Amino acid sequence: MIEPVGIRSYAPPPIDRREILRYAGVRQDTDELDALIDECLSLLSGQCAFRVCFREFPIVLEENALNLGFMKTASRDLMRCLDGCESVLLFAATVGLALDRLVLRYGKTEPAKGLLLQAIGAERIESLCHLFITDVAEEKKKGGCLLRPRFSAGYGDFPLEAQRDIFSALDCPKSIGLTLNAGLLMSPTKSVTAIVGVAKQK
Repeated sequence: MIEPVGIRSYAPPPIDRREILRYAGVRQDTDELDALIDECLSLLSGQCAFRVCFREFPIVLEENALNLGFMKTASRDLMRCLDGCESVLLFAATVGLALDRLVLRYGKTEPAKGLLLQAIGAERIESLCHLFITDVAEEKKKGGCLLRPRFSAGYGDFPLEAQRDIFSALDCPKSIGLTLNAGLLMSPTKSVTAIVGVAKQK
């Protein structure tokens, strides 16, 4: 039996300033840069909505294809990633529209601030994904299962067009306010969809 869509909301994860600098392409920190990061974080304070929707589907291996319950795929890269797995955890995560609005507002008038806001957004969504996957991994561990690394549409030979099936399976617009346009771009932009294999511990 396939479970209905689950939804989780999280408090803001701890800030990783080193990751912000990495996403911004900065190799050396300075007091001036620290102050600008603080200013950007202050602008964003309390405005992000850390939300995840998810479902688990059994895997059925068919001739030259995987039936994931919500779609069929012949992606060899995804097959390798899911080798030995019994099911997949499908999820979508977003930190909301506030970051997009701030990047749009400051990107043209204050480029340095716009760049740092983009980097903060990348750090925020990755921190949310890590938090969610860590939670699920702990839950699955109690049942004797472990999680494989996440795999997203557009990786290797897994087509980006799979996003349409993912959004349909999770009802992302209704679940967490995440939409997909005709060009397969997500809004809010600081969002992630992914497939995670679930395997029995040996």
